[in-house]
Amino acid sequence: AKFYGKLFGWSFKAMDNMFQGTYHVIHVGESSVGGVMAPPPDAPPMPPHWGSYVTVARCDDTVAQCTALGGKVLVPPLDIPDVGRMAVLQDPQGAVISVISYLFPQT
Repeated sequence: AKFYGKLFGWSFKAMDNMFQGTYHVIHVGESSVGGVMAPPPDAPPMPPHWGSYVTVARCDDTVAQCTALGGKVLVPPLDIPDVGRMAVLQDPQGAVISVISYLFPQT
């Protein structure tokens, strides 16, 4: 967070999360634009990386369509309090992306 805050002029607000750690919400001005967190303690070893989210109308519908198209669900739909519902998907070629449906419209 410190590096990217200086690099891009971002500010951060810490939020406890259900993954046993702190999620640092990235802000540009008053807008929330992303987040940064350490891997959960039970996560397999992995290099540092950025994950991308696609905003969808209904997370559960997108997850069902993913599996129907031959994809995999790596993290099933879960509710993020006061934010929305998200899941992590893998396409048939192995690429990973997250989807989220927000409770409130994003600006």
